[in-house]
Amino acid sequence: MSQPTILIVEDDADTRDMIGRFLELEGYAVETAANGRQALDRLDAGARACVILLDLMMPVMDGWEFRRIQVSHSTLSKIPVIVFSAAGRDRMSQIDANEYLSKPVDLDELLDRISRYCRPLPPA
Repeated sequence: MSQPTILIVEDDADTRDMIGRFLELEGYAVETAANGRQALDRLDAGARACVILLDLMMPVMDGWEFRRIQVSHSTLSKIPVIVFSAAGRDRMSQIDANEYLSKPVDLDELLDRISRYCRPLPPA
């Protein structure tokens, strides 16, 4: 049985790495992308995710554009999305997502939200 994978789409390398390391310690596998285009490329190349953590404000392709493309794709549209952003609740509500978290992200709350869509493997 393989670890459930979380795709983190975040342009800030420090935030991406910190959340990725935290989730790996919690028993998840992690894929990362620095923008929406990279995320789509990873998914098109076969990366599988039980949930996507999506920042909104990114270069190349922002979270809004990524989500518009994702929901139009028959397979990718089934992957739940948790938006985590400093954009503010009003701007975050303009995107159709399963969950919304404001930055800075409370890690316990993040784990709670992720657990609604996937569970880590128990320790060996």
